[in-house]
Amino acid sequence: MLLEKIITPGLSHPSYLVGSGGKAAVIDPRRDCAIYVDKARAAGLEITHIFETHRNEDLVSGAPILAEMTGASVLHGPNPEQPIVYAQTVYDGDCFSIGQLEIRVLETPGHTDDHLAYALFDAAYPEEAVGVFTGDALFVGDVGRTDFYPDRREEVAGLLYDSLQKILALGDQAIIYPAHGAGSVCGSGMAEREFSTVGHERLNNPRLQIMDRDEFIHFKVSENHYQPPYFRLMERLNMEGSEAPPSVIRPRNLSLQQLKNCNADHLIDIREPMAYASGHLPGSMSLPVDMISAFAGWYIHEGESLALIASDEEQLAIAMKHLMRIAFDNVEGGYVGIVSAAKKGEEMQKTPMIDTAEVKSRLAGDADNWTLLDVRDTDERASDAIAESQHIYVGHLNERWRELDKNRHYTLMCASGERSTVAAGWLTSRGFDKLDIYLGGISAWNAQHD
Repeated sequence: MLLEKIITPGLSHPSYLVGSGGKAAVIDPRRDCAIYVDKARAAGLEITHIFETHRNEDLVSGAPILAEMTGASVLHGPNPEQPIVYAQTVYDGDCFSIGQLEIRVLETPGHTDDHLAYALFDAAYPEEAVGVFTGDALFVGDVGRTDFYPDRREEVAGLLYDSLQKILALGDQAIIYPAHGAGSVCGSGMAEREFSTVGHERLNNPRLQIMDRDEFIHFKVSENHYQPPYFRLMERLNMEGSEAPPSVIRPRNLSLQQLKNCNADHLIDIREPMAYASGHLPGSMSLPVDMISAFAGWYIHEGESLALIASDEEQLAIAMKHLMRIAFDNVEGGYVGIVSAAKKGEEMQKTPMIDTAEVKSRLAGDADNWTLLDVRDTDERASDAIAESQHIYVGHLNERWRELDKNRHYTLMCASGERSTVAAGWLTSRGFDKLDIYLGGISAWNAQHD
């Protein structure tokens, strides 16, 4: 018997391979899905079923691709918006045998209308569930967001409450296997711990401590969530079915001249924030490799072309995986010679860093035509802000940069300086040249005000 969790870095997305008696099932596969075939074959298993908990918004589903590779059936919940063309629809109470294992379908709408959970039973102990694949309904330390239907916010929050009761009814012994972990854009309160049970969540999950249905609805309706534009692309692809990823997930190497001549829509520097700030090619934006999954979908649109600037080949390879998993395949190539280019006298731009003393000085009136621009999210700012600062969320700068004055000096701040560098890099690529970054951000500010 096999149950293996396969985590996709960047997206904080766990998928699962379960098997028994020579058969196997995959729950919520990612787009680059050869890993499931390899692991199943190594265990002597044939993948016969692919279960999707819902139509994902933040990554491309690998279900139709894996089905073509294996001949397995794809199972998906009822979707009133548009049928999932590559899947069979399953309903509450449907059961599927995987060797000695049995997977029972629970309709659990709320996060999305088509959302399902799958209760896992061992035929030797059929009375109580061994575990439950909770998708985006229940996480370790949090529950699913309910903001995807703005005209039905109270209704879908109530549906999620009811769905959670159905999951809790499986019993405290059931291990939970969610579709996201800490760091995902699908919830801000998830615990770093990757394992839990229904019983532990019942006792400790703050959202499950809200016992009254109306109170739960009020809480969910009042939450703040951001929806990057690429969510719409993911939703469409995950209803129609995506193509397989590129067979070679590595960009071609570009010379400096080829980089300049490639005419990509976006020139993206994926090096560390401090490396970008110290010196970058004019017109390039900053999107550190470990922030691609969180922020690329704010700035890149479907069909746009990219060229990458990295510290080394490994960065390029990792970046391509992150981009491919959210359907940004149109990469012209990658360049790794910034230091060499600088040695040869190539023009470089810098983004200065300033400290708390300088921020205080400017706030005291020592700077004209200057704005301290906070790019953190709304919840962060609500709990802790510098009163004189202005606020635009880093993702919203994708459009709201047009509201800013290129003749004005802006200092970008976040919690540390990483998101500020992304914001500064985007503004730089839009033609802003009077920028610097508050290194340490609100953390440094508070450290001097304790």
